[in-house]
Amino acid sequence: MNSVTMMINADKYILSALQEDITGEDITTNSVMREFKMGEVELICKQDGVIAGLDVFKRVFELLDANVQIDLFCTDGDRVLNGERIAILRGDIRVLLSGERTALNFLQRMSGIATYTRAIANLLEGSKTKLLDTRKTTPNMRIFEKYAVKVGGGYNHRYNLSDGILLKDNHIGAAGGVKQAVAMAREYAPFVRKIEVEVENLEMLKEALEAGADIIMLDNMSVEEMKEAVKLSAGRAETECSGNVTKENVAKLVDIGVDYISSGALTHSAPILDLSLKNLHTV
Repeated sequence: MNSVTMMINADKYILSALQEDITGEDITTNSVMREFKMGEVELICKQDGVIAGLDVFKRVFELLDANVQIDLFCTDGDRVLNGERIAILRGDIRVLLSGERTALNFLQRMSGIATYTRAIANLLEGSKTKLLDTRKTTPNMRIFEKYAVKVGGGYNHRYNLSDGILLKDNHIGAAGGVKQAVAMAREYAPFVRKIEVEVENLEMLKEALEAGADIIMLDNMSVEEMKEAVKLSAGRAETECSGNVTKENVAKLVDIGVDYISSGALTHSAPILDLSLKNLHTV
């Protein structure tokens, strides 16, 4: 997920968020600002982190009024500090007030994900293991959240159910076993698609390898089991470690030797980065 892909598809989601927040009118703003007045406001960072989502932040105001001017002093992926001024916005004060919360919601959420991802990616630095996200995203926010993972130094796993084959426990149960599930996927899917299989123990791993799985997801296995799984998979399939991976426990997974570590926490548990629009005044 890159910035171009995100922005091509972003407007419908941004408009939906604006419609959620303004079903009829911004009654508070309209009560204190009855007519056009040019104003200026600053975007201020209130804690250290990694900024992500500046184009989305800008687009919120542009969809309300194409005449809003925004001067940015950093770019996505930059490290920002508490108290730093990130941008200045100039335009109709009614637009600045009405777009404030929606714009900040996107920017705070995306920057929080980028910040959390960067912290985990730094712990994996120097190893061969790549950090992946998952589909555990906020409904209608996936395009933004997966972009934020990339900004933070992570990599995107499959974007959605149409993007790749991942045979999990319930798929395997429905098919009648690992061997059957892999065979059915191989017969149904285009030959260019890799087949990933989730396993919970070494017996399932051996079965998946014998069935010809391309990637093995080691789900909630012990460190010792995963090390053995990596040995057994060497030269036969790539390996992915998954299951409750967080910033607090990822360090113990670095030396296992898996190709990938996936973490739902990147998107479902990252706290927001505190940002604020301050010092609004007429110009």
